[in-house]
Amino acid sequence: MDIPPLDLAMKTRTAQVLERCVACGACAEVCPMPAPAGIDASNPGKLTEGILTILRGGEHADAARWAAVCSGSGHCIPKCLYGVDPRFMLTMARLEMASRNPDDARRKTGFAGFGAMTTGVRVLSRLQLPPELLARFRPENEPDVPPEVVFYTGCNLMKTPHIALLCLDILDAMRVPYRVMGGPSSCCGVLQFRAGDLATSGRIAYRTIDRLREAAPRAITWCPTCQIQLGEVVAPGMGDDPFDLKPIVLFLAERLDDLSKLMVHPVNKRVGLHEHPGVAGVTESAQVLLRAIPGLDFVDLQQPRLGYHCNMLAPLPVFKRAAHLQQLEAAEAAGVTTLAGVYHACHRELCSHERDWPFEVVNFLELVGESMGLTRPDLFKRLKIMQDVDAILAEAAPMIETHHLDLDEARAIIAKDMLGEQPLPLGRRGLA
Repeated sequence: MDIPPLDLAMKTRTAQVLERCVACGACAEVCPMPAPAGIDASNPGKLTEGILTILRGGEHADAARWAAVCSGSGHCIPKCLYGVDPRFMLTMARLEMASRNPDDARRKTGFAGFGAMTTGVRVLSRLQLPPELLARFRPENEPDVPPEVVFYTGCNLMKTPHIALLCLDILDAMRVPYRVMGGPSSCCGVLQFRAGDLATSGRIAYRTIDRLREAAPRAITWCPTCQIQLGEVVAPGMGDDPFDLKPIVLFLAERLDDLSKLMVHPVNKRVGLHEHPGVAGVTESAQVLLRAIPGLDFVDLQQPRLGYHCNMLAPLPVFKRAAHLQQLEAAEAAGVTTLAGVYHACHRELCSHERDWPFEVVNFLELVGESMGLTRPDLFKRLKIMQDVDAILAEAAPMIETHHLDLDEARAIIAKDMLGEQPLPLGRRGLA
C-alpha cells in the first residue's frame, strides 16, 4: 500500500475540513478556552470562520489565538454535525501558522525540542531506576507466547517510571502477554509536527506505527499526546488499513471482570480524581476502576474538565495556576485522603504539593496496584519534594554512579525538568 507523505495527507484532510465546515460555531460555543484567553466568543461562528481563513492561508488574530490556546479537551468533537473533527481543525490551523516559518527554522525548532526531551527522559529515568528495571522496557524482550498487545509508553512516561512499572506489573498479574515499545527511539513525532517539520515528523510517526503493527495485533497507550497524535492526526491519513490503538486505561476497564478478581486488598482511602477529558472514555474508565477497589470511597470533586493533560494549559500560565489551586482546594474541602491523577505530566506538576496539603498525591494506578498487592515507590515525588538540587543529587548518587551520568548534566535536568516544572508554586500562598 502506498502511503502518502505526511504533508500531503495533512493537505488532503485540511481540504476536507474546508469542504465540510459551515462555520456554524458549535465547536467554539462549547470550547472552555476562549474566555480565559480573553477571546471574544460572543459570535462563535465568526471565530470558527477565522480558523477557516487561516487554513486558506489568511490571517485572523482571534482565531490564531484560539488555536494557540486549544487544550484538546475534545468537548467540540461530538458537537459537530458536519463530519468535522474541530480539534483536528485547530491542530491544522496551528500547523499552518508554524509552516509559515522558514524550513531551516522549523527543522531546528523540532530538533531542539526533541533533543531536550530525550535528555530529560534519559537522565530522570536513570536517576530513579537501576539497569535491571530499565531493561524491562527494551523492545527486544519477547513474552513466552505471542504477544496479545504492545504497550506503547511514549517518551515522557519514563520521567515517572513507577507508573510505567505498575502498568507492566498489572499486565503481568492479568497474564496478558505483551511487548513494550516507547522512548525517544519510538517517538510519535509530535514535537517536529508542532514545529511544522512534517518531513521529519512523518518519518518518525510512520516508522513507529509500522513497528507497533509488527509487534502485536493491537497497541495500548499511556500518553494522551501519543494517542491523539498517532491515532487522530497521523493514522487516518495513512489509508484504509485500520490501526488499533487504545489507551491502557480503557483496556483495563474493559477487562474489569478479570481485574476485579485480583483487586482483593481493601484500600481504605477517600479519593478524588484529577480529571482530563481529552481522550474519550479515559476519565470515565479511571472512575470505574477506582470505584471497583474494595474499601475505596470515591468522591467527585466536580472540577472543570480541561485539556487532555496539564501540559496543554501551558499557553495560559496564570489560568493554569488558578486551575491547580482550585483543584487542591476542592480536594481539601472534600476531605479526601488522596488526590489521584491519571497522566504522568499531571503527576510531575502536582505531586510535590503533597508536602503542603492534608492529602497524598498519587497516580490512580498506585491505588489499583495497592488493591492487587502491587507497589512501586514513587521516587520522582520523593526527590522533587526535597526542593533542593544538591539534596537530590546526594540522594540519587548511587544511580548517578551506576549509570555514569554526567554530574553537571544531571544538575541541569533536575533544575529544569524536575524542580523547574512547578506551575503553581509550593506553599499555601493565596489561601490567607
